Amino acid sequence: MVGDVVNPGERSGASGSGGRPRRRSTGQFGALGLYLADSRVEESVLSVLEAVEDELRASVASADPFVTEAARHLVEAGGKRFRPLLVALGAQFGDPARAQVVSAAVVVELTHLATLYHDDVMDEAPVRRGAPSANSRWTNSVAILIGDYLFARAADLAAALGTEAVRLQARTFARLVHGQLAETIGPRPGDDPVAHYLHVIAEKTGSLIATSARFGGLFSGAIPAHTEALAGYGETIGVAFQLSDDLLDIASDSTQSGKTPGTDLREGVPTLPVLYALASDDADVSSVRLREILATGPLTDDDLHAEALGLLRDSPALKRARETVRCYAEDARAQLAPLPDSPARRALESLCDHIADRTS
Repeated sequence: MVGDVVNPGERSGASGSGGRPRRRSTGQFGALGLYLADSRVEESVLSVLEAVEDELRASVASADPFVTEAARHLVEAGGKRFRPLLVALGAQFGDPARAQVVSAAVVVELTHLATLYHDDVMDEAPVRRGAPSANSRWTNSVAILIGDYLFARAADLAAALGTEAVRLQARTFARLVHGQLAETIGPRPGDDPVAHYLHVIAEKTGSLIATSARFGGLFSGAIPAHTEALAGYGETIGVAFQLSDDLLDIASDSTQSGKTPGTDLREGVPTLPVLYALASDDADVSSVRLREILATGPLTDDDLHAEALGLLRDSPALKRARETVRCYAEDARAQLAPLPDSPARRALESLCDHIADRTS
């Protein structure tokens, strides 16, 4: 459920949230809504990301050719490298040329890739990043073991960065596991389903993105106050991105969201708009009918799925979910307050604008 960030395009010219001009995203970062106005920052970030690609391939190599092939399966499938990107942007508040910055970015990306191998087993996913998933190409056992191998490689690289990197990577790994367990078990009796869902996203998505931004500051030599601000921003922007994906699955067409609209609804995944709809006590006919349909579970019937999707798109629940996303985006912006005004900070702020705008 919680995986790669999808990449809707961005319109230019109109006003963004709060009346701010909507800025055009640039270059290869446009898909993520990232605005880089300074060529030196852009060159620095690109340099880090290019070095990450080389080190990723080298770091998963094994004496066993099969392990190398399976471990490179997702590395070579691509992806937006959102977590290394945040490492590179966080490093702009220190010295981004430090060699440790690249290694730190590889640690977080290997950790992320490892979770994808495991997620595909748990979700029984046949495809990942447009290619057959490792579990469908080989077996569940192979996918789990390759995920474990990538975790081990990440830990090995973290050890070379020092004890603080090992501690942070281990604590992040623990949060990832707690989040997956919480999602698997579901809310306990008496738990608020919405609060439970937000907790799962913070653990499964926000935690690693927070560590990515923190690593950027830490291993570039940024001052502690700046590193803490980056970590707070990373956690919040990570949750905001995932929540906005929830909305795009309902409100967008397939071109914008990158997948068939209503996929989560069809599979019975209780995303934020659905949880708000189920918790609603609105007595109007549409809200009552929507609750009736959603209460049946996965919507495999095409007619019921289409009806529920239409009702959700016009529901107060979707409006409330949009406001929640906007609140997280603005909270992420507020986390940047301790950072100096700079092109790197404005780039991070542009992600907040993008998230607030992409689901409106």
